[in-house]
Amino acid sequence: MIDEQGTLVTPDAFMSAAERYSLMPEIDRWVVRNVLTHVEQVDVARLRNSKVATQPLYFINLSGLSVGNAAFLQFLQEQFEQSSVPPKLIGFEITETAAISNLSQAAQFIRELKQLGCHFALDDFGSGMSSFCYLKTLPIDYLKIDGTFIEEVASDPAAQAIVESINHVGHVLEIETIAESVENLFLWEQLEKIGVDYVQGYGVARPQPLATALFSPG
Repeated sequence: MIDEQGTLVTPDAFMSAAERYSLMPEIDRWVVRNVLTHVEQVDVARLRNSKVATQPLYFINLSGLSVGNAAFLQFLQEQFEQSSVPPKLIGFEITETAAISNLSQAAQFIRELKQLGCHFALDDFGSGMSSFCYLKTLPIDYLKIDGTFIEEVASDPAAQAIVESINHVGHVLEIETIAESVENLFLWEQLEKIGVDYVQGYGVARPQPLATALFSPG
């Protein structure tokens, strides 16, 4: 967010206030519209003309207030109807806490959008009252292992065991795993040995504006 002085305000400075005043669904709508517009204007034509089989997957974080909300689900369905962006290029991240707060609604929300071709990731897994049992209920594609455990993989045997366990259960359920907070190459190599599918963090790339983060085939 840009303030009145033109200064960049990071999400951690305004997200809690937005949640407190129930503004997060409006922010979610803004993000969805802007991501779809960006992909439609910049990447769809290039992907259509590209000979490279690999396609990008854009993940959008959704707040707990939006997950399971019938009006927000309808909004998403309408956005895909109006856009030329294939739903298979779009994924949504929901936090573990948001998912288990109303499991049945979250599961139905995910199923409806997966029918369109969208992907889903369960974010920050392990940060709350984790239970492997509800993973069988949620039809997710990716499981994001909380960065708290990832950061300690190389130094704490208990953290390594937890990451190995989450990774194993995810694979048994045919869910691909993503490690958060990967800050260096050594940590990346440790996770590769464990068998984690993907990594995310400053060791891979730093955050940048969407306008400059263009997909480059090949």
